[in-house]
Order: sequence, then structure tokens, then C-alpha cells
Amino acid sequence: MSKLPRTVFRPLDAILLLDKPAGLSSNQALQRVRHLFRAEKAGHTGSLDPLATGLLPVCFGEATKIAGHLLGNHKAYETTATLGATTDTDDADGVVLRERPVPALTRARIEELLQPLQGRIRQRPPIYSALKQGGEPLYAKARRGEAIEVPEREVQVDAIELLEFGENFLRLRITCGSGTYVRSLVRDLGESLGCGAHVASLRRLWVEPFRTQSMHTLESLQELGAQGESVLDACLLPIETGLEQWRRVVLPAESARRLGHGQAVLLHEPVPAGEVNVTDAAGRSLGLAEVDGEGLLRAKRLFRWAALS
Repeated sequence: MSKLPRTVFRPLDAILLLDKPAGLSSNQALQRVRHLFRAEKAGHTGSLDPLATGLLPVCFGEATKIAGHLLGNHKAYETTATLGATTDTDDADGVVLRERPVPALTRARIEELLQPLQGRIRQRPPIYSALKQGGEPLYAKARRGEAIEVPEREVQVDAIELLEFGENFLRLRITCGSGTYVRSLVRDLGESLGCGAHVASLRRLWVEPFRTQSMHTLESLQELGAQGESVLDACLLPIETGLEQWRRVVLPAESARRLGHGQAVLLHEPVPAGEVNVTDAAGRSLGLAEVDGEGLLRAKRLFRWAALS
């Protein structure tokens, strides 16, 4: 039997907005697009459950240096919850633990019970989650049948909109901050309703700052790849699109060169203290730097080309 040709990877510095399909873990989806683009290095900016679909920003090459910064950004989801049953994973992939009758529902009653789930709230993450305890993901402990105590933590839920409901389901749109579990919100709402609930479907609509750009499915990317690598590469976004939320400081050539070689730069224009996106005169980002209270700029996480400025 002949072996498949080995992938020859290439340096690639960009961001891909992947529309993750259901049934794949985020890492499985990441590896597929990494091989499709032949990218030497890749990382994603926040996992989606295998059941979930929607926006998974994938960072290639030097863009992986800002992936961790994008993790904390706000996100929006749409979810359909099945009422009357709780599962061990808080979603449809789990084993049903308990079934209860669903009470008669009204929009007013559901919206009343959604109120305490919004704002700055305390939430208990699902037992089956990627959160680590003692250096090991909780889901690994749960699969071994270990008793797990998951402490509550504070999260931000900006808004929950009731889109639709029926006898045994409801559909919600949720805008929230980093670390919020939609499965936990649905579970807690189900307990408030007295019947239990779990996530039947989940789709991530956007992640800041990628609110309006188009996502690409694996199937569409494979079709484009068959037309040639240049056609496929047209789907990529420049690293700068991931830095739109940072204040921008434009450096002249000499200052850019000094910063790229690890030297602090004194800014001649007043800039508030904090983290900034440093660019050269042409608008190309050199990476992230920190401005102190005296207007001194120091490198934090620069891209490799900053040293070539």
C-alpha cells in the first residue's frame, strides 16, 4: 500500500476565522486547517465543545503570540436547550441523569428567571470541562469516575435574549465574557424552572474583534484548496485584524528599530500608560508593548519582523 505524501509545512503568519463543525474537538478542527494551509505553527483562541459549531479563530505563525490575548474577549452564542432532562455533561452528548415534567411556560416567567443569570454572576463550571484541577483537565477525572468538587467562579454575562420557546425547549442568544459556560447557564435555568435542562445545540456567533467578518467552513476551504494555495490564502486575515481593540502607537523608523532590538523608546507624543499595539509608519504591527507613566515604551510581545526594522 502506498503511503500518503507527507505534508511540507511553510511559515504562515495570519488569522483564519473557521466555522467549526459539530462532532470535532477544537484541536481536531485546528489540526485539519493547519494541514490544509500547511502552516508550521497554529493555535486557537478558545475551545468549543465537540457538540458546538461556529466561530473558532485560528492563529497561524506569529499570530499565535496574540492568541492568549484574544481568549479574554467577549463572545456571543445561540443555544437551544432541551427542558425536562439533566445530563452529566450538561449537554446532549452526556448521559441522562434525571427526567422531570416541564411546567407550563410563559415568556414573562422565563425572562424573570433569566434576570439572575445576567450581569456579574457566580457560576459553577460543568464537571466535564477543560478546566484543570491539580494540573489535569476535569473531564479526564470525570471519565475515571472520580468525585469532583468544582468551585464557583465569577463571570460576566452581558445579556440573555429569549428568542423562542415551546413545550420542552427554548432558544437563547447570549453575550458574555471570558470563562462563561453556556452549559452552566442552561443547567441553572433548568433548575430554576424546576424541570432541569441541557444544551441541545450551541453556535458561537462572534468573538471580539471579529464581529462582522465571514467565517469559512472546512468544506469550503477544502474546495478552495483544490483551486490552488493562492486561492485558499485569500481567506486569511492579517494579524492586524486581531489587534483592533488595542490603542495604536505609530513609531518612526529609528524608534521601531530600537524597540525591535530590545531598547526602551521615549515617546514624544503623550500616550496613556498601558498596553499598546506598536506599528511602523506603513501600518504593519510590530507587536505589543507597554507604556509607563513617564511615556517610556518597552516591548512585551513583538513579532519576529520587529527585529528586522
